[in-house]
Amino acid sequence: MIKRRETKKIKLKDTFIGGGSPVLVQSMLNIPAADINGSVEQAKELAAAGCQVIRFAIPNEEALNLIEPIKKAVDVPLVADIHFDYKLALGAAERGIDKIRINPGNIGSEDRVKAVADICRLKGLPIRIGVNSGSLEKEILAKYGSPTPEAMVESALYHASLLEKFDFDDIVISIKSSDVNTMIEAYELASEKCSYPLHLGVTEAGTERMGIIKSSIGIGSLLSKGIGDTIRVSLSDRPVKEVFAAFDILKAVGLKKDCPYLISCPTCGRTKIDLIGLAKQVEEKLKDCKKPIKVAVMGCIVNGPGEAKEADIGIAGGDGNGLIFKKGEILRKVPEDKLLEELMKEIDKL
Repeated sequence: MIKRRETKKIKLKDTFIGGGSPVLVQSMLNIPAADINGSVEQAKELAAAGCQVIRFAIPNEEALNLIEPIKKAVDVPLVADIHFDYKLALGAAERGIDKIRINPGNIGSEDRVKAVADICRLKGLPIRIGVNSGSLEKEILAKYGSPTPEAMVESALYHASLLEKFDFDDIVISIKSSDVNTMIEAYELASEKCSYPLHLGVTEAGTERMGIIKSSIGIGSLLSKGIGDTIRVSLSDRPVKEVFAAFDILKAVGLKKDCPYLISCPTCGRTKIDLIGLAKQVEEKLKDCKKPIKVAVMGCIVNGPGEAKEADIGIAGGDGNGLIFKKGEILRKVPEDKLLEELMKEIDKL
């Protein structure tokens, strides 16, 4: 059982971040901001995949026109990603955005930070302070020599203090690095130094294969220690893949239980059925299932009812056939070509 870190509870539209709330999965649109129709369609795809927070860049005033069409298309909290121009944050707040992501250090003087804090307080919008290894102030880099975990945390807390100075503390903090160990150390340090909710992510993690590996290590290790309130898996790929990967990470650490948990063996020389193909078919069949059950797909009797006896339901391969078992007890023998069908029948009964 993971003991979650205690944090401030931040309201975000109709949901919450932190304070013991479920970890929220985020992604970000990667359609050019000028393409409103394409952005709307991608937001709808993310929402259909279960994405719980959708962020998109607002690089210029024209991009503010994204907000209303996306709000009409999806009932998901929307985050405006703002850099440099504080007026874009003000415009996003006026146009109905649900959350602002800024780096207070790059939007100019303190009166501009105050203006953003004031409008967000007025409209009940949280602010995410986003710091990463490539956005540190020159003074902090000079002090530490490189973007160390300590440097990034100091930067984030300094930015938080700017907002606090103007009576604003509905803050979420992210401290991302493309280096997994640096990212882990930075979030661990931040969790000791503040009680704000933390947005976890490995920035610039890479393409799908390596990006998922790096994110799983970084995000997963922190979640297993109770650190993290919302997550994004950053991939150089379709954003919907980020959502699937994020939910898989939450399942792997036991923080998502409203779905099946599939276990399957890697096969060996004892395997006499197409276990790999069967496991992939079972995974696909369970994609939309909401039952909190453990399903086992095992290659032989050695790894079947024995090793997977805690599974709610499972199959174990034989010589052209297999066994259906439940909590380690064998129910019946089934021909290989009927295994998937019979397994799904038993799952429907659960």
